[in-house]
Amino acid sequence: MRWWAGAWAVVAVLALAACGSSDGGGSASGSPSGRPSTEPSSGSTPARPSRPPSSSTPSGSAASPSPSATGCVAGRTLVTVEPGDPVQRRLCVRPGTVISLVLRPRVDDKRWTDVRSSAPVFVVVTGWRRDPDGTAHASLRCAGTRGGTAQITAPAKAPDVAGAARVAFTLDVTVTPYPREG
Repeated sequence: MRWWAGAWAVVAVLALAACGSSDGGGSASGSPSGRPSTEPSSGSTPARPSRPPSSSTPSGSAASPSPSATGCVAGRTLVTVEPGDPVQRRLCVRPGTVISLVLRPRVDDKRWTDVRSSAPVFVVVTGWRRDPDGTAHASLRCAGTRGGTAQITAPAKAPDVAGAARVAFTLDVTVTPYPREG
């Protein structure tokens, strides 16, 4: 085999490995609902495209975005949690994104108590409201320039049972900054 044929074979194998290893790639991507893990659930609408107008980086730059960062949500998004949905989801967002989290009433006797952030420096809870029908609404604001991860947990508890509320839903939020130029 000639050296250039071997080089093309290596390039093809690396390209296939890179396509298959990203979290957001593929049709099922490991999530029980069959949705890509970087997209919020049904009813979500990103307000703007996820890439800035000039997202090209110079060739040879180490700051090129990862394949999983290309599906990040920017602007505003809505994440709705229905009964029977998975208890954990992943969401990739750009800095400054506002997430509206809607927790539909549970089918058991438990009610949503509050929403907490594991890293308020990256994602902070700015609003919380529970409707009389049991639907809970939370507003989450992501960091303006920083990148990092935070777990947003939503505990639930039966109102007439003593003890602490237990986590019933977790949203893993990854804030991915835009690539820098220059």
